[in-house]
Amino acid sequence: MNPTEQQTHSFQAEVREVLRLMIHSLYSNKEIFLRELISNASDACDKLRFEALRDDALLADDPDLRIEIEVDTDGGCLRVRDNGIGMNREEVTEHIGTIARSGTRQFLEQATGDEELDRQLIGQFGVGFYSAFIVADRVTLLTRRAGDAPSEGVYWESAGSGEYTIRQVERPERGTEVILHLKEAEHEFLETWRLRALVSRYSDHIGFPIRFRTEAAADDEGEAPEAGGWETVNQASALWTLPRADLDEDDYRAFYKHISHDLEDPLCWSHNHVEGAQTYINLLYVPSRAPLDILLQRDERRGLRLYVKRVFIMDAAEQLLPHYLRFIRGVVDSDDLPLNVSRELLQENELVGKIRAAVVKRALDMLSRLADEDAERYLEFWDQFGAVLKEGIVEDHAHRERIAGLLRFASTHDSEAGQRTSLAEYLARMPADQETIWYITADSHRAASHSPHLEIFRQRGIEVLLMSDRIDEWMMGYFTEYEGRRFRSIAKGEVGFEPAQAEPGGEDAQPARPQLLERIAEVLGEAVAEVRASQRLTESASCLVLGEQELALHMRQLLQQAGQAVPDAAPVLEVNLGHPLLKRLETEASDQAFTDLAHILHQQAVLAEGGQLDDPAAFVQRLNRVMAGAPAETA
Repeated sequence: MNPTEQQTHSFQAEVREVLRLMIHSLYSNKEIFLRELISNASDACDKLRFEALRDDALLADDPDLRIEIEVDTDGGCLRVRDNGIGMNREEVTEHIGTIARSGTRQFLEQATGDEELDRQLIGQFGVGFYSAFIVADRVTLLTRRAGDAPSEGVYWESAGSGEYTIRQVERPERGTEVILHLKEAEHEFLETWRLRALVSRYSDHIGFPIRFRTEAAADDEGEAPEAGGWETVNQASALWTLPRADLDEDDYRAFYKHISHDLEDPLCWSHNHVEGAQTYINLLYVPSRAPLDILLQRDERRGLRLYVKRVFIMDAAEQLLPHYLRFIRGVVDSDDLPLNVSRELLQENELVGKIRAAVVKRALDMLSRLADEDAERYLEFWDQFGAVLKEGIVEDHAHRERIAGLLRFASTHDSEAGQRTSLAEYLARMPADQETIWYITADSHRAASHSPHLEIFRQRGIEVLLMSDRIDEWMMGYFTEYEGRRFRSIAKGEVGFEPAQAEPGGEDAQPARPQLLERIAEVLGEAVAEVRASQRLTESASCLVLGEQELALHMRQLLQQAGQAVPDAAPVLEVNLGHPLLKRLETEASDQAFTDLAHILHQQAVLAEGGQLDDPAAFVQRLNRVMAGAPAETA
């Protein structure tokens, strides 16, 4: 195959759909294309400066890294170029022709057709190079990787409609140039004042000079017009190095969007200069929205951007953050680490451990401050990232108490949907004689809030925390007490109450009636460990109770579906002896009817727990027999 011969390829199906959604959903934010292209150019310059630490020949022919913007009014073209790392043909195909990022499929599945909702989704996904098609009906990309021969330049072009062409070309200079052939309606972006305003708003903080020139046209092969008239229009200094007094909120928001490629503003941020035994700067952000895949893709590399003496080292230094804070975005710039530091050296470096400890403290301080000063916005954070933060209870024993103070839970105390309570608020409402923090885990909030286990607690006015995140059952296996008060699940073990009565304020609880309990246990066999009179139920007929150390049914099923081995454990069946169904069982003369009713008691308890029946068809048959044999109700 002749590499100079032009070839036509199809985009991935996902790329075509993302392009379609982006063009239609982001039209009201169309100016962000320039921010995205400048941000990519800045990243390319950062990467070249880092690679040049190992091979200074990469910079030798053109050491002054920069970004240039050029207008061709007559041709209706806007050019954004950099002299950064550039790309070879394989990299162009990989990064431009496909979307390899995890979460693409979830993104497309959640797209709604509603412009505002899709704009938010695209903001979580990140836009980058594809944003050029918002304003251009054709995009040409010219690039050559630093260190490659001039003959190994790459020409790429697409109208964004499903196909792109690519070929090898002669390109004397390294770096990348993006040529936007603007739509007729978008010629406002050929106005110098408009472009300068956008650079000032979105990209003033970029640490490389952004230069402007408006000259005559250059051709599509990348031959630039005669040099002259270049002017730097940004500060060209790293924002995080500037004093906080010199920065306003718009500066911080713009820089966040640069490093995150997010369309939304950050929820909050923290900027700290540390001097002394160690000298470093950290600028940390909490996004407004969680990435689509933050829970599913726990192993995806995330972290902070690491700079050493203002030189970019890596864009996801996960060694600087524990995994439960992987949603934090930002920058760390150290004066003490060596410039040639690698991921392996970061893992072993003592200074990194100290920086990490400080970053964790700053991040938790930032979240605590948000919780104290703006409870409503903190709940926005919690709804997005609470399940991730809970991982810290297990993973970070040193900060467990601080993390525990940041946890929020639904509770039987809260009647309105969406309300959350802290553990401190729960303790403040506890009666003086209550020593236990009661909770229940389930696979949904509805299942937790309607659990039959709650009945005696509601009757006695005892508050219960309702936990429905997948992580909760795992977390509570490690989280045994808070402020000296022990956690206990209302669905495990004996709760220490007298067996409940059928009606509040009614007759005393019925005697245990061991013969009935033994007969039910004999019918159910190994499906249950025991049948006993319930301490919990006031309205329901039955419920399942687990041992203190056993996994809840929904967690067992989740692990089994993931192929994990789960030890066998039969639950206890608790029955409400005051319930009409138990009274009928006691007087039932038919063995078949008794067997059916006993199994229904057990199976409805399984369903109430969010469990799955081993044989749903048998349950339906039993239920039909019982209903068919039941006497008709009188009017």
